[in-house]
Formats: sequence, structure tokens, C-alpha cells
Amino acid sequence: MISVSLVGMIYIQWNWITTMVENKQEELHHKLVDVTTDVARDLIDYKQTAILGSQLLRSKPGFNPIAADALKEFWPTPLVSQKFSFDEIQDKLRKAFIYRGLKDTKFEFCIFSEMTINGTMGPNTYEMKSPNFFEAFTDTVHNTSTILPLVVSTSEISSTDPFETLSIVVPDYKSVVMKQMRLKISGVIFFTLIIITSFYVTVHTLLRQKKLSEIKNDFINNMTHEFKTPLATISLAVDAMRNEKVVHDRGKSEYFSSIIKEENRRMNKQVETILQAALIDRQELQLSLQPIHAHHVIRHVMDNFALQFQEIQANIMLELNARHDLVEADEVHFTNLISNLIDNAVKYSREKPSIRISTNNTGKNLIVRLEDNGIGMNKETQRRIFEKFYRAHTGNVHNVKGFGLGLSYVKSVVDAHHGRIKVESAVGKGTTFTLEIPLVRKEHTPVSVT
Repeated sequence: MISVSLVGMIYIQWNWITTMVENKQEELHHKLVDVTTDVARDLIDYKQTAILGSQLLRSKPGFNPIAADALKEFWPTPLVSQKFSFDEIQDKLRKAFIYRGLKDTKFEFCIFSEMTINGTMGPNTYEMKSPNFFEAFTDTVHNTSTILPLVVSTSEISSTDPFETLSIVVPDYKSVVMKQMRLKISGVIFFTLIIITSFYVTVHTLLRQKKLSEIKNDFINNMTHEFKTPLATISLAVDAMRNEKVVHDRGKSEYFSSIIKEENRRMNKQVETILQAALIDRQELQLSLQPIHAHHVIRHVMDNFALQFQEIQANIMLELNARHDLVEADEVHFTNLISNLIDNAVKYSREKPSIRISTNNTGKNLIVRLEDNGIGMNKETQRRIFEKFYRAHTGNVHNVKGFGLGLSYVKSVVDAHHGRIKVESAVGKGTTFTLEIPLVRKEHTPVSVT
């Protein structure tokens, strides 16, 4: 409904602007007629004075009528150009334009006369004209013009009197109208754009809120599932330890105690992950930077995953080829970073995963590449993989454990170390994460011991 209303409003505004422009063009033409009339009236007054003087002379008592007719024929009304110069006419026109509210409007003009000889119109005689009058007058598409005769009464014109006409042209009159309306049109466009922008932001926010709500619900479901499993295991272990047979069996008691301890450690790790995400969200991630060997960290993390790799029969390839691996980093967060990337490769792996970790140097940076042969990701997932709580869709919400915080945490740690991370993937062909971390300054960078 809002979209339809917005489109309808824009359509109405467009029609209103179009109608207003047409009305303004018509108003401009009327003003041009008024300007022509004002100047023509001034020039006609001059001609009227000359004609009245001639009439008074002819009507004097004792004046010979034959001489009066001869005087009328041989002493015609003087031309406008004989009384006024080009600059004077132009000045009259400019003042008339200002008076009619058309200040700074460009115009072209011409005064021409047609001599009547024995009642027949003679050839045109241009008394005065502006330089570009002909070009402007002939272009009726872009220009508007008026023509007004400078006569008082046809009965007062003799056969030798000139029939003078004033013509004024306003070139490119549409641009004159648009210039007059630019503030109104700009205001309409500006406020319409504000409404469109506000509408877009509102819809975008609504869709984003809807998506965040879905992500939040997914997170809550996953968190409930992740906590419910160890709690159920702990509960079963506690019930088993209360059994009389287990109470008197030290080996079984230690077995169930180890289960409780392991599940408790697992829950603590999950809580720590959530707390880390909260710290990152509040931008309170504190780093204790110190020079550390990245190769040592990678080997240490791989040792921690050794049993898990053995259980899933993973094929692991380590190619630590970087000559310099000393980076200034927080050992705890950097270890978690590598651990999360490997854990992500294991989670989204096939039955027998193949994971390859390689390092090399590029300029002043250490490059760590982690490649797997997992399920891969589409373009949409690659764009959003580092978003908080986002998890790639795998068909079943719980078939891949986690809260969708691992890669978001990885991105935050990489940014905090002034590094970069990118992902390359294709569905069904695996994923490659490329991590770029600045090295310690060269003069303090020893060769890594492998």
C-alpha cells in the first residue's frame, strides 16, 4: 500500500509540475504581449503627436485644402527610427521587461515598416533589428514571439505613411520558465527523494529486523540444544554414580566423573564463546600483543585436534613454508582464531576430510591458507559468512553444532590485529580461507625454526 501510494504521489507531482510549466509558459507569452504593448503604446504616442500636429496645421482657418492634401502626401509621419536610436528602443524594452517581472530575460526585437503605394503594400523595410533576430524569429519550436502594429488608426494613414510593426522574440523561452520555477521544482524533487529514501530505509530496516529475528531464534534454538545435550549427559552420569554398584567401583566412578568434567568443560567453552562475542559487540576486546611464532601456534592447535582427526580419519597436510613467521599478536586470541578455522573445516567436512594448511611470506605479511574439501559455500553465504550468528544452511538446523559466532569472532580478531581475511569457495568443491597478518618489523624478525 505504501509503495502504491508513493508511486501515485510521484505521478501526481509529475503531472502537477508539467501543468505548472505549461501555465508558466503561457503566462510568459502573455507577459511578452504586455511588454510589446507597453513599448508599442509609447511609440504610438509619439506617432499620435506627429499626426495631431499635421491635423492642426491642415485645419487652420484659411489653409488651402489642396495644400493640406499635398502636405499630407509630401510630409508623412516620421519613422520611429528617425526619432529613436537602437539603444533607446532597447532600453525601453528592457525597462518594460523589468516592469513585467522578466528581469534578466534575453530578447531579440525588430521594427519594420511596409509602405503603401496606391493602396498596395510595398516591400518590407527593416528600420532597426537586433543581431540575432532572424534566427530567433524563424525558430518557432524553442522561441516565442509577438508582433504588434504601431498605428493609431488606419484612417489617419496616407498612401505615403509607413505601416510600422514591432516584433519581439524571447529565445529558448522554456529555459526561462524553468529558471523561474527552479526553486519549486528543486523543492519538489528534494522532498520526493527524501520520502523515497525514507521509504527505502524503512523497508530495508524492516527486512533486516525480520532477518535478525530469524537469526536470533535460530541462535536460541541452537544454544538450547547445545546446553541441553551436556546437561542431559551430566544428569545421566550423576544418576549412574548414585548406583550402588558404581559407588563401590572406583574405576566406574572415575569414568563418570571424567564425563561430567568433560561436559562441564564443553559448556564453559560455549559460555566463553558467547561472552567473547558480547565483548566484541561492545568493542571491548583487549589484546595483549607480543611477538609469537605463528608456526608454533599452528602446530599446537593441530596437536589439540589430533584425536579428533584420528577419529574422523582426516587427511592433514602441513606446508609451513614461510621463512618469517614472527607476528605481533595476542597468543590466546590468535590461537582461538586458528582453532576456529580448523573447527569450521571439520564441521563442514565430508566423511573423510582433507585439510591443507600452508604458509608463505608476501612483503611484510604472513600468509596462512587453510583449504578443505568440504561442502563449500554459495556466493550469498560467502558474503555473509563473517556476520554475527549467521550459519550456512545445511538442511538440518542441528546437524552442524555451533552458534554462528566462530567466523564472526575470527573476523573481529583479524581486524584487531590489522590483518585481512578472505574466503574462496564453490558448492561441493571445498573452501579456502586466506589469512594475512603483519609480521614484526624486519630487523627483529628471526628465521623460523622448523
